[in-house]
Amino acid sequence: MSNQHQAFWFNDALSSCKIPNIPILQGKITANVCIIGGGYTGLWTAIKIKQQNPTLKVVIVEKGICGQGASGRNGGCMLTFSTKFASLIQLFGINEAKRLVQASEQAVFDIADFCKQHHIYADIRTDGAIYTATNSAQQSIVTQPIPLLKAHNINRWQQKTKDYLSQVTGSKHAISGIESPAAGSLHPGKLVLGLVKHALSMGITIYQQSPYLSHKAIDQNIHVETAQGEIKSEKLVFAVNAWMGQLFKDFNRYYTLVSSDMVITKPMPKLLANVGLDHGKAIADSRIFVHYYRSTPDGRLMLGKGGNLFAFNNRMLPAFDQPSCYQQQLTNAFKQFFPSLPCDFTTSWAGASDRSTTGLPFFGRLAGQENVYYGLGYSGNGVVQSYLGGNILSSMVLGIDNEWTRSPMAKGPISKFPPEPIRYLGAQLVKRSIMRKEQAEAQEHQPKWFDIQLAKFAAAAGKADK
Repeated sequence: MSNQHQAFWFNDALSSCKIPNIPILQGKITANVCIIGGGYTGLWTAIKIKQQNPTLKVVIVEKGICGQGASGRNGGCMLTFSTKFASLIQLFGINEAKRLVQASEQAVFDIADFCKQHHIYADIRTDGAIYTATNSAQQSIVTQPIPLLKAHNINRWQQKTKDYLSQVTGSKHAISGIESPAAGSLHPGKLVLGLVKHALSMGITIYQQSPYLSHKAIDQNIHVETAQGEIKSEKLVFAVNAWMGQLFKDFNRYYTLVSSDMVITKPMPKLLANVGLDHGKAIADSRIFVHYYRSTPDGRLMLGKGGNLFAFNNRMLPAFDQPSCYQQQLTNAFKQFFPSLPCDFTTSWAGASDRSTTGLPFFGRLAGQENVYYGLGYSGNGVVQSYLGGNILSSMVLGIDNEWTRSPMAKGPISKFPPEPIRYLGAQLVKRSIMRKEQAEAQEHQPKWFDIQLAKFAAAAGKADK
């Protein structure tokens, strides 16, 4: 990744979180575990391995600077698997679905406790989440997850009135919605740099500006070649998420790259308090490609939207590392949600989101390589789920027989996207249908049948099952 443009969070974190100089890998070294990728997944995996076996030499190799990818540029919304319960049941069965929902909700508080224990000041606020309906069509679907969760005694969502929502969402745009206490928000940059600092304190070795080039198995070890060095390791983990298809072309069928774009305001704490946004709740509407927003402790307001720019054949486009080219659309949405607030933005940015066919992450071993592991496909919900990914990958690396290694989520991808150019052309067709459908719904009109049917192909992209 280039250093041309970085998200607000990352630059802000660098100004307050002092990290020791991290070297480039030069020469030959040995390790018990080598992890490619210094974002949330790689860091949580390394930390959890070291927690369980402090004697192991764990090395993280990062092509740029730790956290410059999705970990330092996401929206900072701590969301769970709970609203994907129906999908989890369909894919993994009822018992595993229940376990994953409850584990993801507990992870919200585990992350907060971990950061408190280890003095990682990531502005974590476990104030919950609200999913809203902003028109009649959304109103009919926003409560859909609740009955199924209730039927299995794991529901933490409550339906909320329009009056309540207008008081706490900062917007009179919401006409109904649901709220859960098992969620929240955090500062993505401060979290990832805090994890880097803690990993170093545990004795985990990190190398930056050290791009992975290749690996091969020699005498039961894995030899990893980087731009200027080489690692001989017993185990290898790829925690590169959106970049996986750049390294292994076969993975391009298992996810598609799409941008998530964000703007953030200058501090305006009094104005936010006036509209009820003086809390850390994560808020989203019920579109397929959702609008999501949250405030910060210093009184900024971040607004984002997913599903904007699709990449042909999962190419890492320059636009993924530049100011958002959708800033005007975000500005229009901001005015619609918050007509009383000024559009006084500090900056805008974009990031590449690795969307799987199911909207859920997947983990596994590289084909024919028993000691090489991977995890990706967070689909825009990686803040909490990468913590669980650390549980899965660390358990796999350590050879532990537990609920994580037995999970179907640890058995690789479930289905594929069509090959190019069908995938790209289909994505553009579906995207336009979604835009027409949701525009009609916003105007309280009936969408065309054709658009309704095509939009179903992207149902997994939403924050909740439809």
